[in-house]
Amino acid sequence: MAKKVGVSEATVSRVLNGKPGVSDATRAAVLTALDVLGYERPTQLRGERARLVGLVLPELGNPIFPALAEVVGGALAQRGFTPVLCTRTAGGLSESDYVEMLLEQQVSGVVFAGGHYAEADAPHEHYLRLLEIGLPVVLVNAASDNLDFPRVSTDDAVAVEQAFGHLVSLGHERLGIVLGPEDHIPSRRKLAAITTAAEKAGLADVAVEHAMFSLEGGQAVTNRLIRMGVTGIICASDPLALGAIRAVRRMGMSVPEDVSVVGYDDSNFMNCTNPPLTTVRQPIEAIGRAAVTLLVNQIDGAQVTAEELLYEPELVVRGSTAPARVRIGV
Repeated sequence: MAKKVGVSEATVSRVLNGKPGVSDATRAAVLTALDVLGYERPTQLRGERARLVGLVLPELGNPIFPALAEVVGGALAQRGFTPVLCTRTAGGLSESDYVEMLLEQQVSGVVFAGGHYAEADAPHEHYLRLLEIGLPVVLVNAASDNLDFPRVSTDDAVAVEQAFGHLVSLGHERLGIVLGPEDHIPSRRKLAAITTAAEKAGLADVAVEHAMFSLEGGQAVTNRLIRMGVTGIICASDPLALGAIRAVRRMGMSVPEDVSVVGYDDSNFMNCTNPPLTTVRQPIEAIGRAAVTLLVNQIDGAQVTAEELLYEPELVVRGSTAPARVRIGV
């Protein structure tokens, strides 16, 4: 490669190792030759020209993801990086496709949120490739145990304990929980937490339903919970909670008079719903900024632990929960 660029091997070595003493023009020529010859740049040189960082999200329909994108994007811009937003859509590019595209763009690193890493049965090969090449990566929220990346998460156990304790304090004894798919790791954590909480409280088993993370998913499974006589429902996302409220109404009942509903996220406009939604707030600002700090530290060559950083959520009580009352029939 030194011959192709017309410089010495020592100069190429200085460029590849990020050493000083090389002009900008020579450094650019060496990096261009590296790209043309099909070699991967050393980790510390990826994205040097544009300082790009990938931000991979599963969707934008749930308001929590645009909120996270705003925090992460703003924090990256403050550090001199440009975020590249990648959102999975039905029939569009897969998460693996986006990883390939980002690598072609020589990104400096990637932040993933709500991706396949949180699904035990999903393909993980593209993550393993990123581990192999040493690209700086941060995962937001729980991940499969075989993915040894830095992670920042809301504490799922604390979130469930807060929601459960609130409903029990209101006299609810027949509780249900609406979670994501069975292989969804944050949902597994929530399930373990509510099982433990119910045992400690001496309550009968909590009714458990799994659904896709959507309003329609929440509505479909809530119909079953209501027929089981549940008076309080904890949901693993705000859209699931809104679906649960719609199901209660379509069965001729009211929230919170007949059924109390608690969401999770405290995404935008949850204080404007009818009734305003009681929900567990994720600390998105703190999580997003922590994710960027962990990523930039890796890009700068600092050692970053792969231990998960857990952030405590906050219960926000609004109008969708009320004291339990005895129901006769459904």
